[in-house]
Amino acid sequence: MSETRGPNNRLSALQRAAIALGPIVLLLLYATWRVREINGKGWRTLRRESRPFIFALWHGQLLPLVVRHRSQGVKILISEHRDGEVIARIAERLGLASIRGSSSRGAARALLAMCDALSAGSVVAVTPDGPRGPARSFASGTAVAAQRSGAPIVAIGVAASRAWRLRSWDSFMIPKPFAVVAIAYSDPMTVDAASARAAAEQTAVYERAINDAVTLAERTLMSAG
Repeated sequence: MSETRGPNNRLSALQRAAIALGPIVLLLLYATWRVREINGKGWRTLRRESRPFIFALWHGQLLPLVVRHRSQGVKILISEHRDGEVIARIAERLGLASIRGSSSRGAARALLAMCDALSAGSVVAVTPDGPRGPARSFASGTAVAAQRSGAPIVAIGVAASRAWRLRSWDSFMIPKPFAVVAIAYSDPMTVDAASARAAAEQTAVYERAINDAVTLAERTLMSAG
């Protein structure tokens, strides 16, 4: 179940079909991928110790990670617009929970829900450049939530040997069947700031961490030939 349900539940027939068939298609597609995990020890140690933390990733790389981390109890921050409703319902069918809100709509409520989830010991996944961009720009809410809760941030980067890319603001990536998908994780990063304002001023650090993870994933694919 989601933390909150978006206000617009009037979905088109196409959107309802996407909700019904999307999880099945994604699982079938994922079964063909060859996934290579890089530097996963940090986040796996946090999970083994039942410690809360934040996964931070770019919006355009969300899809393979939703499938990769399915049924792990991760709570994902998803925007309140209608497209977000579709993503939220698909994510829930894959075993993730959703927290609704974004930097543009429901920001204060989303920040509070994130902090509550982290304080309760949950893992929260956030796309700091979502839902509308600018692409690969780290909004401050994630750093503030980490500072308030004391939960570390783990940046994630994804690269695929073959992928479709949508003509959207984030060049949304869908790895093709039988693609090699590299997923790179940063070491857990604690937001060392005395206040929320100070944490917000450190966003460049975490933006760079995600970009470094993306670069590491890309280099892994290149070295693998």
